[in-house]
Amino acid sequence: MKEFLLEFLICPGCLPKEYALEGKGLKRDTTGTDIVAGTLCCPRCKRVFPIKEGIAYLQLHQELNGMRYEESAMTARYLLSHYGDLVAPPANREAAYFWGTLLASKPSSAAFDAGCSVGRQVFEMGRKNGWAVGCDLSESFIKAARKLMINRQFTFSLPLEGNLRETFEISLPDSWQTDMSEFIVADAQYIPFQRNVFQQVSSLNLLDRVPYPLAHLFEMNRVASLSEATFLFADPFSWLTSPAPEEKWLGGTALGQYAGRGKDVVKGLLEGNKSILMPSWQVVKSGRHQWSLRTHRNHQELMASEFMVAKR
Repeated sequence: MKEFLLEFLICPGCLPKEYALEGKGLKRDTTGTDIVAGTLCCPRCKRVFPIKEGIAYLQLHQELNGMRYEESAMTARYLLSHYGDLVAPPANREAAYFWGTLLASKPSSAAFDAGCSVGRQVFEMGRKNGWAVGCDLSESFIKAARKLMINRQFTFSLPLEGNLRETFEISLPDSWQTDMSEFIVADAQYIPFQRNVFQQVSSLNLLDRVPYPLAHLFEMNRVASLSEATFLFADPFSWLTSPAPEEKWLGGTALGQYAGRGKDVVKGLLEGNKSILMPSWQVVKSGRHQWSLRTHRNHQELMASEFMVAKR
């Protein structure tokens, strides 16, 4: 974990109160800027969060990690989806870098990506901001993102056909500086950062996969700056009762306080409906973008996400 994060970390278990975490027994690498082991402790609730092999584990419930996103096959699918334009030969070129094109350039600002998966959006944010950090509950995703951050290369394989496999190698461009990027294991419903820290925040294809979607939006609003801030949001709105009960969905129902299409409900919340996300945002751009996940050479799962860029 990069040393510079210590200044901004808080205990996720004490939210909505914010108590700075204290480092104990911290061990650094030879550069002195990367914390490779130790613990982060809350002075109030006494929770202890470990740092192991450079990764800070700041989630409240360890059992949340036992899910399908820990499978190596799933990590490989997301690596190709995120970095298809950076493998040889390129695959999924246009879809891979699209989200980065929606980001504004703010060289002195801080950026945060919730549910960062294998890290592409964080690297894109790092190219345009002072520093960038992503969180995900998948340890496998975070390990892959950090390995790519450190080594700047990553080799993985996917099924070609039957038992045959195809190997891919990602190489980050020389112009991508990763020394101010970082990845942590954390829950996007309990974000372990101080309020108003980030000038750019993004939540991509996550809202319909969390147990309490409104809590996630509230947390994204909390950590975003009160002014001069940008929020990039996208979701396919594939509502299921396994992540969240129907009464907590933000859209996808004919009845209830959040009835209607998800894109309309989220837009309304961002723009101040019900006065939940304050100060309110102004949606300045919206659209629909297709992306895919490959299972083998001749089979891909195609999805489309509704997106919006909001500013305040």
